[in-house]
Amino acid sequence: MTAAITEDDTQIDAAGKPGFVANIGKMSSHVASYLQAVPLAMILGFFFLLPILMIAVVSFWDYDFASLYPDFLTTNYTDTLGSWVTWKTYLNTLKYTALVWGLTLLIGFWVAYFLAFHIRTTTMQMVLFLVCTVPFLTSNIIRMISWIPVLGRNGLVNTTLIEMGVIPRPIEWLLYSDFAVVLAMVHLNTLFMVTPIFNTLMRIDRSLIEAARDAGANGWQILWNVIIPLAKPGIAIGSIFVVTLVMADFSTVQVMSGGQSASVALMMKNQMSLLQYPAAAANAVVLLMVVLLMVAAILRVVDIRKEL
Repeated sequence: MTAAITEDDTQIDAAGKPGFVANIGKMSSHVASYLQAVPLAMILGFFFLLPILMIAVVSFWDYDFASLYPDFLTTNYTDTLGSWVTWKTYLNTLKYTALVWGLTLLIGFWVAYFLAFHIRTTTMQMVLFLVCTVPFLTSNIIRMISWIPVLGRNGLVNTTLIEMGVIPRPIEWLLYSDFAVVLAMVHLNTLFMVTPIFNTLMRIDRSLIEAARDAGANGWQILWNVIIPLAKPGIAIGSIFVVTLVMADFSTVQVMSGGQSASVALMMKNQMSLLQYPAAAANAVVLLMVVLLMVAAILRVVDIRKEL
């Protein structure tokens, strides 16, 4: 006897391996899984992969002041990577990214830590978390511009300090400076760091903290050796959000610096306003590569799959 049929009509051969009927069943389940993924794959392909492919193609085209000419030229990339202005702009963008990432991480972690460990009831945690999201009910532009009457030469901060006698004259660098750009970016992006860290901290088993405390660890030791290592996936996700948002931000840099500073996204926006679409596309491809390298470096350090 070389084969037998089980109760569920699965055929098993003499060696104990699945027979023809079992293989057909496995193939059917695999096909069904792929068919279920087809709609999502089509949406991602049309709205995500296709635009990126179009940008990559256009980055090799030629252009003049009036038209685009399909071609395969590397001039746009050589002009972009061979210009010291481009390198200086990238360094300036990376400076903004590093400063905003560090400040949002510091503020976001402590806000999330306070909500997760110092607020005892879940209801109050949710209420306070929703309070953090209230500014997002307005647009980014309005929240950014709202800093101008606060930081201006005759703004709230300068007026208050002068009336208190702290300073004899208005502080000039509060507005239209790198300080204003970083401050506005931190204000706009901190919640993107708070949310994933708060989600991660809420998943930490409180018995681990009690065990560390019973073992004689003080508060700082528990924070450094227990909480922060377990919060790394949330920190990594928040870092990815903040890095990608800051690298692609041009409106904040343009408005809050008063046109005195630049970023890669702002440079691309200016190129597009001059109808230099292939040059802007080449810059977009280079920027995409830089951001992907930064995200890959974060993912190499922290495994975020447990949070997904």
